[in-house]
Amino acid sequence: MRIAIPLVLIVFACIIYTAVCVVQANSERIRRLPKLLWLMLVIVLPVVGMTAWWIFGRPLNQPDPPPLAPDDDLDFLRSL
Repeated sequence: MRIAIPLVLIVFACIIYTAVCVVQANSERIRRLPKLLWLMLVIVLPVVGMTAWWIFGRPLNQPDPPPLAPDDDLDFLRSL
């Protein structure tokens, strides 16, 4: 019993942390499922959803492409 309560609290904290990560993630970079489905999965099936998010759903750490210089941006050049 002494181990069960802290374990439940740790799992609950991990679920809250994962739900916050899902909400803050960029919708265009999330893999496999839409953001709302990931959030529902984390809330309805906590341990399974949390594990699935960290393995299959979270965005990969790929850097954004560098911004274009004004002379390389066709929209900018058209507006001149």
